[in-house]
Amino acid sequence: MDFKKCGPLRGEIMVPGDKSISHRAVMFGALAEGTTEITDFLQGADCLSTISCFQKLGISIENTGGAILVHGRGLQGLQTPQDTLDAGNSGTTTRLISGILAGQDFSCRLTGDASIKSRPMDRIIRPLSLMGASITSERGNSCAPLLIKGSPLKGIAYQSPVASAQVKSCVLLAGLYAEGQTSVTEPALSRDHTERMLSGFGARVESFGKTAVIWPRPRLTGQKIQVPGDISSAAYFLAAGLLVAGSEILLKNVGVNPTRDGILRVIEAMGGSVQSLNPRIVSGEPVADLLVRHSSLRGTTVQGDLIPTLIDEIPVIAVLASFAEGTTVIRNAQELKVKESNRLDIMVESLSAMGVDITGTDDGMIIRGGRPVHGAQVHSRLDHRIAMSFAVAGLAAEGTTTILEADCVNISYPEFYRDLERLQG
Repeated sequence: MDFKKCGPLRGEIMVPGDKSISHRAVMFGALAEGTTEITDFLQGADCLSTISCFQKLGISIENTGGAILVHGRGLQGLQTPQDTLDAGNSGTTTRLISGILAGQDFSCRLTGDASIKSRPMDRIIRPLSLMGASITSERGNSCAPLLIKGSPLKGIAYQSPVASAQVKSCVLLAGLYAEGQTSVTEPALSRDHTERMLSGFGARVESFGKTAVIWPRPRLTGQKIQVPGDISSAAYFLAAGLLVAGSEILLKNVGVNPTRDGILRVIEAMGGSVQSLNPRIVSGEPVADLLVRHSSLRGTTVQGDLIPTLIDEIPVIAVLASFAEGTTVIRNAQELKVKESNRLDIMVESLSAMGVDITGTDDGMIIRGGRPVHGAQVHSRLDHRIAMSFAVAGLAAEGTTTILEADCVNISYPEFYRDLERLQG
């Protein structure tokens, strides 16, 4: 797919529902008693994998297109699957469902696509094993396929070596089935959608700084969940609005949870113009409308506790930095090496091909902005965030940018290219 430098982007966009929240709404609805109704659910491949897995576990789920109805069966209502559970490309599905499966009274096999089979699962195998779970890597390489035999679990106080909402959520979900309290302490606070939503369903969950604590065996009750727009999807339109001269875009109903809004803080530090309008709370999550205008940007430093709040947005932040004046330094982002692809290496390689002065480091990159940026051929490596980041870069670069295997955006944003084209008038 080809992208060329374009004129002003103008209009309103409703980005798809938040991927993290969509996953969790299905999972927690399955463990609740009664029906959970989910509106503005993300109809992307990853979230549909979560639905498929829970249907195989005996949960009736209706996908009407306008809403998802999850007919929960309670904490003990899951049934032995007849087939292997396939999480597709979804790391969230794989890691969170493992915590739930660890506390069941049956065994199952969990797998995914080639990408999932290469992503590290020892980060959940270790804490779940400390809780008494029987979970092993079928190939002995700490990756999927995973063999999970439901076992009695005991609560633990886990010191996580990584700030990861997937790891934290996996352990907290196992804690629903454990004897005694379970806590997770992180080196930096990761996104807190699990704590917020489980509390709304009726679980006792408390947070103290970087520690989350859950009490076992709650009675969860079905809820009505309206999923806010995904700030990770909004990030591409924020970037496009900042980079393309004359642009003004209003992004409606975007989730601005403070554990996810790091991209807004980086844009502010770079001198970008983004206004937050009509702030409100929707289904326990902070939401706002975001108005972005074309801006001249300057380099900044992105590091430390800010990283978990924007881990998925680092590729598009690298694009912004390429067009900014001065140097941008990104540190403490080694987690990007084990996402759907090695995003650090791909961004360095592909931005270099576009003429950007960029150097990769062990945990990030150094981008010296201000040089002319030209089009190039970029391979997505089947990573949706790489494809969307370079689509934005292509709208601001001279010449043509070609993205190979661009359809991978279906994982999180099936209508992305159509929305981008609509803003071009």
